[in-house]
Amino acid sequence: MSLRGNTKRRGMMAEMNVVPYIDVMLVLVVILMVAAPFVNPSVVNLPSVNKASKAPEQVIEVIVYPDSRLSIRQGKDMKPVDIPGLVAAVKTAQGEKSNIPVVIAADKDVRYEDVVNVLKLLQSADVPRVGLALRIERSAEAR
Repeated sequence: MSLRGNTKRRGMMAEMNVVPYIDVMLVLVVILMVAAPFVNPSVVNLPSVNKASKAPEQVIEVIVYPDSRLSIRQGKDMKPVDIPGLVAAVKTAQGEKSNIPVVIAADKDVRYEDVVNVLKLLQSADVPRVGLALRIERSAEAR
């Protein structure tokens, strides 16, 4: 008789104990849930206009329509133009006074790319004063 008695031989365990890993994953999930509200998404804060300076008396307005058509308005005269003839029409409308501002007016349904293309075209043609038309929001106090 041996003092050891009825001992079994233990072999290598072929299974992996996943309980500690599940605990670690649950702790990570809780940390992410707590930290998520503090992370700011990429928010683009666009400027808003409440007041604007006095509008110039004479402007040349380039109107961009949703179907990519263009028109030029100076005073009460309005005529349609195309992209290649835009610069020539603006230069003709300005005449000798090259300091007359050009304003690009576009409907809210117009693609942003179309407005940028018109803006780039006018700036590359050395039109000195090019801007965007906007509607001024009146505050509740001014109403």
